[in-house]
Amino acid sequence: MTEPRCILIAAGGTGGHLFPAQALAAVLASRGIPVELATDDRALKYGGGFPARAIHAFASATPTGGGALGKASAALTLARGVGAALWRIRKINPLAVVGFGGYPTVPPLLAASLLRLPTVLHEQNAVMGRANMFLSGRVRCIATGFPKLKDLNAAIAAKLRYTGNPVRPAVIAAAATPYPDFADGRLRVLITGGSQGAKIMSDIAPAAIALLSEADRARLRLTQQVRGEDLARVAAACARMNFPVEVQEFFADLPDRIAASHLVIGRAGASTVSELAVIGRPSILVPFPHALDQDQAANAALLAASGAAQVVAQSEFTPERLAGMLRQALADPAGLARAAQAAKAAGVADAAERLADVVMEACKRG
Repeated sequence: MTEPRCILIAAGGTGGHLFPAQALAAVLASRGIPVELATDDRALKYGGGFPARAIHAFASATPTGGGALGKASAALTLARGVGAALWRIRKINPLAVVGFGGYPTVPPLLAASLLRLPTVLHEQNAVMGRANMFLSGRVRCIATGFPKLKDLNAAIAAKLRYTGNPVRPAVIAAAATPYPDFADGRLRVLITGGSQGAKIMSDIAPAAIALLSEADRARLRLTQQVRGEDLARVAAACARMNFPVEVQEFFADLPDRIAASHLVIGRAGASTVSELAVIGRPSILVPFPHALDQDQAANAALLAASGAAQVVAQSEFTPERLAGMLRQALADPAGLARAAQAAKAAGVADAAERLADVVMEACKRG
């Protein structure tokens, strides 16, 4: 018996690309549509839980940095990946190919466009990434995680469809949790640093807590994600203050921890910003300053415009600044509750369903 044709999803590199891809795959599977995943060897370790009937790996590389020789080598690797993708995708014959950004998506999306298959890109950030920009002229539709994308020409802008960023089922479940009350007078703060952690959070947070009065520290409950190499020093710094803290390198239940918090402090990756909005929690965002496209700064600015977040440049994220913001949060729980409502209003809980609709429309148009 011939297997039904599938939707081929192309994603790789980081959880920021794979999480929304996984959310789309779950919705398509619920509609009875088979899904297969195209990625690269580096991302195969993330693919174990991906709801796909098959996973295909294609050679990929990032053609930025490394000088002329490095760029030429990356271009050759991508060309090899495109050649392999052409052969494999012709054999798979998917209904459509959907890309989620990053250079691992280039070989399958470029091959699909050459084969004249329906193609859809999803851009998670408020600034289009370089891989998606390269592919944007070759695909039929570009779904967006934010209502506005910066610096696009008219031809590309005409392809945009705003869907929001698909979030994992665990995030949708956590969104049902009401904003915590302050009945016990304690402020519950969660600090994250993205999928790889962030050294700046480990540098600044303990020093900021040390600047608080003993009475303020007694009202603070802190949970912090730290990189492995920073775990011992953060725990030791808090122990010297007799300040209880839960520190871990990775939280498998991060959506539930966001929901249990009054305030979240973290980076401003697309997944983080979208999950904060869907769950509805106020935040202090410190965008990663070294991103080529400054995508995190653009993401954070859009959430801040709704009143849901405060944005602090990393150069200004000092212990003194953070201590002052924590004192303000302790003094104004009603303000935090209003910011939580603003975050919730900015969230798009059904983004995966919206994106699935866009993908199926592309299939119908052929």
